[in-house]
Amino acid sequence: MSIEEAYNSWSSQYDSNSNKTRDLDGVVTRQVLDKLEYKKVLELGSGTGKNTENLLLKAQEIIAVDISEEMLKVARQKIKSDNVTFIKADITKTWDWTKVIFDLVTCNLTLEHIEDLDFIFSSVHAKLNQGGHFFISELHPFKQYTGTKARFDSADGIIELESYTHHISEFLKVAEDSGFKLVTLNEWFDDEAEDLPPRILSLLFQKP
Repeated sequence: MSIEEAYNSWSSQYDSNSNKTRDLDGVVTRQVLDKLEYKKVLELGSGTGKNTENLLLKAQEIIAVDISEEMLKVARQKIKSDNVTFIKADITKTWDWTKVIFDLVTCNLTLEHIEDLDFIFSSVHAKLNQGGHFFISELHPFKQYTGTKARFDSADGIIELESYTHHISEFLKVAEDSGFKLVTLNEWFDDEAEDLPPRILSLLFQKP
């Protein structure tokens, strides 16, 4: 099953099923981005709009992109704002769906499904204003080392999504090669579970 098909299938329960990674990602995103100022935002892998609502508290314009039309349908039902444009697109292909230059690009729980990070980072760099930020929140590779990956229950049983493990060193190297500088790197744990691998890795880069 492709990533698009899997998220189409997952869309009806994505917001309601038990999902510690989704929930912690929301907390992480709010804590990191609340410190930034931005007006124009590109949200990669926006899904059901779980982070779009918080971004709207500051942003004057958001372009929210996802590969799954069914996930976007859920987002459109929840978020009624003229400041948000939802676009179905494959971000691993040429970015010909917008000419806007952004203050902030976010990418949440998405890069684990993408093999080639170089194309994503170089595309983001081209779409950012000087001084703009690129925020990433991902399932921590340490968690992936233990076998954890995105999965959900369906009528046909548990569906595991295709994923790739990107080491912390890989994120940092690709970012440097693309012209970014690192602002912050944080590792986020489940409550009272600091003796276990961190669940979320967050990275904030800036275009100098």
